[in-house]
Amino acid sequence: MKDINSSLLEFIDKSPTAFQAVDSIKTILNNAGFTELKETEHWGLTAGGKYYTDRNGSAIIAFTLPESTPEAYRLYAAHSDSPAFKIKEQAELKPVDEQYVCLNTEKYGGMLMAPWFDRPLSVAGRIVVKEDGRFVYKNVCVDRDLLMIPNLAIHMNREANDGMKYNPQKDLIPLFGGAESAGTFMKIVAEAAGVDSDAILGHDLFLYNRMKGCVWGANDEFISAPRLDDLQCAFAGIMGLVQSVSTTDTSADVSVNLVAILDNEEVGSGTRQGAASTFMEDVMCRIASFYGMTDEDYRVAMADSFMISADNAHAVHPNYTDKADPTNRPYLNGGIVIKYNANQKYCTDAISSARFRDICSRAGVPVQTFANRSDMAGGSTLGNIALTHVPVSAVDIGLPQLAMHSCYETAGARDTEYLVRAVKEYFGS
Repeated sequence: MKDINSSLLEFIDKSPTAFQAVDSIKTILNNAGFTELKETEHWGLTAGGKYYTDRNGSAIIAFTLPESTPEAYRLYAAHSDSPAFKIKEQAELKPVDEQYVCLNTEKYGGMLMAPWFDRPLSVAGRIVVKEDGRFVYKNVCVDRDLLMIPNLAIHMNREANDGMKYNPQKDLIPLFGGAESAGTFMKIVAEAAGVDSDAILGHDLFLYNRMKGCVWGANDEFISAPRLDDLQCAFAGIMGLVQSVSTTDTSADVSVNLVAILDNEEVGSGTRQGAASTFMEDVMCRIASFYGMTDEDYRVAMADSFMISADNAHAVHPNYTDKADPTNRPYLNGGIVIKYNANQKYCTDAISSARFRDICSRAGVPVQTFANRSDMAGGSTLGNIALTHVPVSAVDIGLPQLAMHSCYETAGARDTEYLVRAVKEYFGS
């Protein structure tokens, strides 16, 4: 458990945005002997091989192939993005009173805004340059305390503790520097990327929380970090796949094992690298083509396939126990959460939940259940969206956490290991 948590927190620290998360996943896969494929090239696949491909640099699919023609696909999907503030194209605002330089940002996803105040922040993402006549994107992370969103003193707003409605265009603007810093923001980004600022033709840059993850509690039973939703599930899925390959005899396997870490879930998944895209379908069709499967063969395999949609779940909050459902009440360190919703915000049904419970039973992993209070609207995730292109039986699961969509979230120290074990059993059984 300690090793997994240490690796998880290191992974999150190296993944301030979805672009770096995909790079971190590539490192794990490369070390495990997976081969990179490009969507823009023909794939020279080999039966029994291990591969991965990315799209947009912010979504990645890893898969292993059986020795013989697959009879089904075992799928696992999570997402790489988290709520944050995105830097607008013209980043610097006019100096305030000719003294302060601030950056112009906008919200990405539905976030808790208050936790972003009064903590060291910086900028990460990617830039686009032109090299040898080709457009090339470069990931960039400014690895120092660069920005702050300062709160207004209580003396100037005596009602601050009575509840605040924040205006992101006014209240959440990050302070970058003094008057002398005007015109230097993109130069700092360029220096971190190792290019000249004039060479930058475009950028996708986000604020990120500089506070590192930690293990804490009376018995080290909790972990806290930025972006646990959903890098915790992404990490567990990749590690489960890697461990299943390294410890299980797959020579008799008749399924394709596939992990998809998709982007833009926090804004609806409606992008070419999101769950609403054809990314998973495209990869699965190319695999079928390699084995010489007909269209009907592919659809027969699809009909017997299964997907785990993994996105973290709300744990019962110790200060707000009334916000949880009366009977479906997951807790930190209580095990993997199966998520249910009558209106199909989650794709779990009786069949898929039974299959997942069986997987967890064989892995020796505890299971919990989550449902929203009937008088409260809940969130949704990528599962049902992905099923519009990949119509398979599916279950929505997650790991229990507190403060979801804060820039610093909390989960149980035992739960990541539970999910790694379950995914390993899923792919290795």
